[in-house]
Amino acid sequence: MSRIGKLPIPVPAGVTVTVDEHNMVVVKGPKGTLSQQVNPDIKISQEQGELLLERPTDNKPHKSMHGLYRSLLNNMVVGVTTGFERNLELVGTGYRAQVDGKKLTLSVGYSHPIVFEAPQDVTFETPAPTQVVVKGINKQVVGNLAADIRATRPPEPYLGKGIKYKGEHIRRKEGKSGK
Repeated sequence: MSRIGKLPIPVPAGVTVTVDEHNMVVVKGPKGTLSQQVNPDIKISQEQGELLLERPTDNKPHKSMHGLYRSLLNNMVVGVTTGFERNLELVGTGYRAQVDGKKLTLSVGYSHPIVFEAPQDVTFETPAPTQVVVKGINKQVVGNLAADIRATRPPEPYLGKGIKYKGEHIRRKEGKSGK
């Protein structure tokens, strides 16, 4: 049995989960709606406010799908109830971020500002000019968007300038004089 796959997924009050005959799972909650197509080999059952996933055999592909789909469905339930967020920090002289509606504008040392458009169900916040918070209900979309923002100016190892995740440790190198 997969350690991840055998765990039940608790479905809190206010969240409805529907599974159709083609194994399309739709999760509706207070923050929005998410859907995921699940492999037909994986059986999904809903009992007493919990979702349970079962696999037909102990073959390697079935084992890996068992844990994968359990994690995806759990992330959907968590996303529509509490949501996900990624915090980014801008480190460098003159580096700043501004939010204008659904657009995030970054000034990170290039000759032009970098503009990101927020996809559906994703919002940007800037509690300070050097901090960006990406919030949304889909964990994959939030993570990919935060990674794209970080990739515009990744942190460099000598001075530590760039865009980094909050709490991320940047390995520092010594400069020329550090022989």
